[in-house]
Amino acid sequence: MNTPIAAFLREYEKSTTVRFHMPGHKGRAYLGCEELDITEIKGADSLYEADGIIAESEANASRLFGSGATFYSTEGSSQCIRAMLYLLVMNRPEGSKPLILAARNVHKSFIYAAALIGFDVEWLLPEISESICGCEVSPDALDRKLSELDCIPAAVYVTSPNYLGGMTDIRALSEVCRRHGTRLAVDNAHGAYLHFLEKPLHPLDLGADICCDSAHKTLPVLTGGAYLHISKNLPDSFASQAKTALELFGSTSPSYLIMGSLDLCNRYLSENIRRELSSRIAFMSGIRKRLENNGWILSESDPLRLTIRAPMGLSGKELADRLRRQDIECEYADDDYLVLMTTPQNPESDFERLVAALGVNDLMTREPEPLPVVRSEQVVSIREALFSPHETIPADEALGRICGAPTVSCPPAIPIAVSGERIGREAVELFLRYRVASVDVLK
Repeated sequence: MNTPIAAFLREYEKSTTVRFHMPGHKGRAYLGCEELDITEIKGADSLYEADGIIAESEANASRLFGSGATFYSTEGSSQCIRAMLYLLVMNRPEGSKPLILAARNVHKSFIYAAALIGFDVEWLLPEISESICGCEVSPDALDRKLSELDCIPAAVYVTSPNYLGGMTDIRALSEVCRRHGTRLAVDNAHGAYLHFLEKPLHPLDLGADICCDSAHKTLPVLTGGAYLHISKNLPDSFASQAKTALELFGSTSPSYLIMGSLDLCNRYLSENIRRELSSRIAFMSGIRKRLENNGWILSESDPLRLTIRAPMGLSGKELADRLRRQDIECEYADDDYLVLMTTPQNPESDFERLVAALGVNDLMTREPEPLPVVRSEQVVSIREALFSPHETIPADEALGRICGAPTVSCPPAIPIAVSGERIGREAVELFLRYRVASVDVLK
């Protein structure tokens, strides 16, 4: 497959052109990648007005993913999340309101989008919660909630896979959404590779209308590279307005290094990924069995992730420290889980080191402890809360106060309390459990 952006960058790197243009390093090596780092010079196209090499590369990506249209982001899925919510609100079905029905485990960029765009949110809550990272939404629960609403929402929004690797039944949820005349949007930040499995599990393959992928999380792409995918089922207005939506929330100086890596990834997706995934997933099955034979309990997750449940007397963070002492760094850890993200780019020797470092677990299995489900009262809108004066107070003094900005680290960047909500006992308990020391509240 042709890679027009990468080819242009390589040609410019080899040229003797005097660089009287941005960036300020002028192609001189500090990190070593500067010669490939350019701006929108003649022939390089422009991300938000693409009609040249960038448009050609995005069209290649669209064909590879089987989308109606695919667009690049150099600012991660956060930019794509804001853009797709803008598109959904601006192009909502006739008779619907600027309301998003969302599973509670949203990334905090969703909250900021609600403030900037000004839509309302109704939350889908889990019946049982074992982690703030998860929010299982059943088709029946979604059907009931949609039937209870006095209006059609602009969209239903879910995160799948979630940070622990849990996957939602997208096919069933999409069918429910169609019956109710609304659309299904998916934060698929952790699942860019899912289209290329032997049995595709990408949200678009399962009926979602629009989704985002963080290419850099599971594909060989530089950090910040992401996709906004629009299905073939949506009106043409979604694709025609997508660049405006992305530019509304993005820098006017998008990274050509990131775009070049997205472009080169097209060749990888075209030529190598299916074979490599097939081999790696078979290999991962063996690794899972070895870990289980050594006494570790693994949670069900997407095919490339290892999510280990912490046993009795040992936290996921302590497990992470154990691995770190042996030069192994995990993706995420809390009291209950250790999450390791893998791709075919990990050599098999990495897994041998992991199995050896974890060793044998002879501790008792810890049964998942149900967590309180936050059902807070929305006192003011998310927008009003985020644009009002704030102050920071200790988390154990936050009961009854109104949440200002969501106070949460990344990872997992999933708010416990949402802007504009009155902080209740359940939220305070979760602050303490997840070691949130201070909370941003309205003055």
